[in-house]
Amino acid sequence: MATDSVRKLVIIVGPTGVGKTECAYHLAKALDGEIVSIDSRYLYRGMDIGTAKPSLQMRETVRHHLVDVADPDEDWSLVLFQKKVAEALEEIYNRRKLPIFVGGTGQYYRAILEGWQPPPVTPNPRLRTILERWLTELEPQDRNRYLSLLDPEAAIKIDPRNVRRMVRAFEVIYSSGIPFSRQRKGNPLSYPAFVIGLTLSREVLYKRCDQRIQRMFEEGWIEEVKSLLDKGYNPDLPSFSAIGYREIAAYLQGLRTLDEVVVEIKRRTRTLIRRQANWFRADDPRIHWFQVSESVVSEILLAVQQWLAHLQAQVEMQ
Repeated sequence: MATDSVRKLVIIVGPTGVGKTECAYHLAKALDGEIVSIDSRYLYRGMDIGTAKPSLQMRETVRHHLVDVADPDEDWSLVLFQKKVAEALEEIYNRRKLPIFVGGTGQYYRAILEGWQPPPVTPNPRLRTILERWLTELEPQDRNRYLSLLDPEAAIKIDPRNVRRMVRAFEVIYSSGIPFSRQRKGNPLSYPAFVIGLTLSREVLYKRCDQRIQRMFEEGWIEEVKSLLDKGYNPDLPSFSAIGYREIAAYLQGLRTLDEVVVEIKRRTRTLIRRQANWFRADDPRIHWFQVSESVVSEILLAVQQWLAHLQAQVEMQ
């Protein structure tokens, strides 16, 4: 299916807990594809349960890229992500396979589709230290409020709990005088992409996520976080901003009760789902939306096969 010479790719997006990983796995098996993760939390080794990574069986059956490629204390930037994506694509195309991107990190999705180039502002260590100290002392809602005064669009898209991203946004604004959101220049993807969006009603999605969180605890999420702490990883690391990890670390340190942690994880998950809706908009003409159901994989497979056949027909007519 993916052996002709036309370069193309499939992208699967949608909110957390909607079923993207499973869908991508079945598509890859049916279409002779390889999967490229666009989930920023899948990068880190040892952070498996709380990030809902694809199972080892899935990864042994279908080749996955950008999963377990960094230790939790390694720095990972958008620039590095784009470099690794380019390398993965070359490998996949050389094997004459179909790349299937999947994940819920909107920044990564847009960077691929729109060819973002990071803002041309050289990091300023002194300014960065000052901003980090200032933002760390603020509550998330206050960080968001200050950023919205300078760059409303960036304030909508950046999670105010992500201090590192907030620091970078303020650093770019203060260094250049230009809003962070206006500095994402790039070269749009030059070859065809079929973007699939998975959707569910918010009520059903919240319920599914609550059930998944319960399963994660049953599968040993607390023990996973304890193992990371025992290895010396600091819960202040950017990797620990993944939902649940700092909360569980606080529980293990005796700073919070388990009930408080569960409530906070559910609250943050719902906030994430609402934020993802800003990245993957229902009215985005690039996204082909599919309502999740028992037959959704079959429906998506048929749509992708038709798209591939159309591309091949265009090639043969040239």
